Amino acid sequence: MKKLILLSLAVFTIALTAFSQSEKYVAAMQKNLPLFDSAKTVADLTKLANTFERIGDAEKTQWAPYYYAALALSNSGWMPQVEDKDANAERMLAFCTKAQAIAPDDIAKSEIESIRNMAATQQMMVNPQARWGTYGKAAGEALQNGMKLNSDNPRLYYLQGMSMLGTPVQFGGGKDKAKSLFEKAIKLYKEEKPKPLYPGWGQKQAEEGLAQCQ
Repeated sequence: MKKLILLSLAVFTIALTAFSQSEKYVAAMQKNLPLFDSAKTVADLTKLANTFERIGDAEKTQWAPYYYAALALSNSGWMPQVEDKDANAERMLAFCTKAQAIAPDDIAKSEIESIRNMAATQQMMVNPQARWGTYGKAAGEALQNGMKLNSDNPRLYYLQGMSMLGTPVQFGGGKDKAKSLFEKAIKLYKEEKPKPLYPGWGQKQAEEGLAQCQ
């Protein structure tokens, strides 16, 4: 009986410790996620990426911190102050690899593919003519992979719409094709059921993209 009581106490202690770690993780994420709204500079976004990386390294089994670390770098990657777009994108992809390894389901993996798309797109834009065959293809494959994993992911349709908007009509793009993708994205955004700590960004951007197609 004494051994049984001690074993029960040990199990309770382990469970309590795991619960405490979970609460600590949630608190850290809830503290830092709102900072995306106020991070306006490369320094701000790099600091935010580093913070999420530390959270991920501490937790070991949570994919979301690495996702958000990559998302912060994606936001900064469009800024002219980031001179080495390739290095920035490679760091994004490294975070994707870490997130992918511990992602719990296809929905999470689909979100990670959206980051892969943005990383490849940023690398392509360094020299579109020379890099389209390599990075443009990689960006497209990331979108397709993501849609296979979760065809209801609005962020993927938003990103595809942006790609079509930036592609000349003679090369298969243009406003008409982009418009239907933005409309699809907005519809899915409105239907999306929020999940704790999961990505929810993009509806405003999709609406702005649709406005450009009118």
